[in-house]
Amino acid sequence: MNPSQAQNISSLADAERADADDPLRTFRERFHFPRPSNEMDIVYFTGNSLGLQPKNARAYVEQELDDWSRLAVDAHLHAKHPWLPYHEFLTEQMAAIVGAKPVETVVMNSLTVNLHLMMVSFYRPTKERYKIVIEKGAFPSDQYAIGSQIRFHNANPIESLIELTPRDGESTLRTEDIVETIERDGDSIALILLGGVNYYTGQAFDVQTITKIGHRKGCIVGFDLAHAAGNLELEMHNWDVDFAVWCSYKYLNGGPGAVGGAFVHERHARSFDLPRFAGWWGHEKETRFLMGPEFKPLAGAEGWQISNPPILQMAALRASLEIFEEAGMPALRAKSEKLTGYLEFLIDRIADDRISIVTPRDPAQRGCQLSIRVKNADRSLHERIVARGVYADWREPDVIRVAPAPLYNSFKDVSLFATVLAECLSR
Repeated sequence: MNPSQAQNISSLADAERADADDPLRTFRERFHFPRPSNEMDIVYFTGNSLGLQPKNARAYVEQELDDWSRLAVDAHLHAKHPWLPYHEFLTEQMAAIVGAKPVETVVMNSLTVNLHLMMVSFYRPTKERYKIVIEKGAFPSDQYAIGSQIRFHNANPIESLIELTPRDGESTLRTEDIVETIERDGDSIALILLGGVNYYTGQAFDVQTITKIGHRKGCIVGFDLAHAAGNLELEMHNWDVDFAVWCSYKYLNGGPGAVGGAFVHERHARSFDLPRFAGWWGHEKETRFLMGPEFKPLAGAEGWQISNPPILQMAALRASLEIFEEAGMPALRAKSEKLTGYLEFLIDRIADDRISIVTPRDPAQRGCQLSIRVKNADRSLHERIVARGVYADWREPDVIRVAPAPLYNSFKDVSLFATVLAECLSR
């Protein structure tokens, strides 16, 4: 939503009318919202940390509990949704969310486990080409994982890590600076591994351009889509990315600790010579139960599986993915741009020179999250906002992250939040 459109929603009543015209408005009714003891309006803007529970998740999980109680081991083959191929029930829907082919997509493990599994195969340092490129300020788990992989290869992270840093006085990275770094140092770069969206600033990176330049310089290119999957329209296959990993408990509403996912481009589908950590569930299905001593990996992303899937977690995630399939990522993204644009407009109207927006203003360079910096603020500001019924996220030293998720957030939510923020700032 551009500023001129946002001006047409100047009051709470206008926001409610915008909600009435929203073609996705009924999806909000399919989620559980927190229920505090009082009757205040709740604004839930932390789907970038933990998505809300779909109301049908309980029935999906209880179906598997029921089959477990009635069938025990036979549920692997005779449950309503047999457990043996259960992860396959999620493949096509998840592939659509990240813009991949089913053969390139697998739902498995957790994000950082998948990140390690991908680096085992795709970070193959040599004497000449050994460096990894990340953004400075990447999520700590990514930093820890990458550092440990470098040390695993008996190298020094200080020498092997290139951290992309914003220009002086700026909070986010410029695509041209990322490209310049890859062009300059590409001959020594083994792996480019960035977040699809930076968790702190909310900046969405130009995946297609970065991948194209990286490949031109002979680098492997991967992405952590934790803050991008279910948030942005993605085209992992068409953008030619080598691999990607993500979690499912944020925008994908899979529940706390939900099973994650991985993408491996189909050109690597039969690269059986790539080193990988093997496990039973990555073995070809036709001979898996012969229990032979030789590991024969499945073609495609499934070949990176290690263990059989966690059925109860997958049941909860399946409940959410079916909602995503019904809504469609193009429609969700269109609404997201309007919601976040309206939020930006209202924040700009707050008469307080302490606040600024860290996240890029170009909708193409962000998802639904806005990171709001409040100069000289501390956590007490966040506590006042929370006391007013707003679920937002505080990040040290002075940033409030808010993410109006289009599946269940509304223009009214945005209007209420802006009012609460302005009133809490005026105290």
